[in-house]
Amino acid sequence: MNSLISLDRLRFLFNRFSERLWVRPLAVCFLSIAAVFAAKFIDGSAVANQMPSIAQDSVETLLSLLASSMLVIATFSVGSMVSAYAAASSSATPRAFSLVVADDVSQNALSTFVGAFIFSVVALTAVKNAFYNQAGLFSLFVLTTIVFAVVILTFVRWVDNIARLGRVGSTIEKVERATENAFIRRRDKPRLGGISVSDITSKGIDVFSPTIGYVQHIDMAALQGWAQGVDAHVVVSALPGTLTTADKPLASVHMSSSALSNVDYTGLIKSFHIGHDRTFEDDPRFGLVTLSEIAARALSPAVNDPGTAIKVTGSLVRLISLIDQPEQTESKPKYDRVAVPEVALQDMFDDAFTAIARDGAGVIEVCIRLQKALTSLESLNNKEIKKAAQYHRRLALKRACNVLDIEEDLIAIKKAAREDKSM
Repeated sequence: MNSLISLDRLRFLFNRFSERLWVRPLAVCFLSIAAVFAAKFIDGSAVANQMPSIAQDSVETLLSLLASSMLVIATFSVGSMVSAYAAASSSATPRAFSLVVADDVSQNALSTFVGAFIFSVVALTAVKNAFYNQAGLFSLFVLTTIVFAVVILTFVRWVDNIARLGRVGSTIEKVERATENAFIRRRDKPRLGGISVSDITSKGIDVFSPTIGYVQHIDMAALQGWAQGVDAHVVVSALPGTLTTADKPLASVHMSSSALSNVDYTGLIKSFHIGHDRTFEDDPRFGLVTLSEIAARALSPAVNDPGTAIKVTGSLVRLISLIDQPEQTESKPKYDRVAVPEVALQDMFDDAFTAIARDGAGVIEVCIRLQKALTSLESLNNKEIKKAAQYHRRLALKRACNVLDIEEDLIAIKKAAREDKSM
């Protein structure tokens, strides 16, 4: 069995850490403390005598100013971020919360402010206790000046970002970007590096998970290693995004019937990372669901914002169009003992357009935009996309005709759907 963690697994774990607010500030705090003590090494270096002299009072004044202001700014930034997170959950959808939390600009800003505060407190304590000689004092002065500059630049950039963070438009862009990355990974590796399910013809035994939750990630390297260790083939049944229950198997194991009773399936089960919530990295359908939820909320009577639904429809067209682009597949499957099914395009269309067609059936602008979007997808070369787009275009038209009762509206929708042959 493989003992090393695969790069794909590391990517998944790194993304989980990036969603935690304490990771970057803690790392920057350690760097700040290290920088304070690194300035001491200048005192014993060959260039110590060449350093200009500087008054200790000036360094203490700068550090005191930094210490007194950074804690206030850090507290203010946390309050602003919490407000932005609440706005993202209420105005868009709670499913986008993890992406808003992982915003790089906000996390970098909070890390910078907290790190600057720790730096100033530790450095001020060191200066007041005569920890530095003249060269070290000058080095600390230079470091403090650099910290001031970084704080100012970070604050200006962060103010520009916090004004957009949590807004519906910004949330849509974040969800689309995350979904696009998932689409590209799945397009380039539609079977996650494994073989086709049709390559396995024998009958296997189903393996179930003792945990109820969503499959967030499949460690294909670990699964391959387990299959090699027991001389078997594995057919994945639960793709990322699937809810695992007592009646839904994770995978089926195919090997000689005489050896099945002696197999330990613990390694196989551990290859599936199961959590309480779905994630965006390996689950492209979750991104489509999230965008659809944003549009559905915008179309509710309480919000009444068809423009957001139209914007989401454009995002969905861009995402699904990625499937029609040439894929960069490997000449040979990397995991030849693991068979993985591809994501069904019909399921993707159901996730993307059902809620918009249902909730926007009474809004003429949304109906027309949806017909044009699905017609555009129907014109692509992919036969599966064409078939799914045609089905949802006609279904959306049927929903609209069932709700709208103004003849001119129906004519406009049929014209957009190209169903009225007289036009």
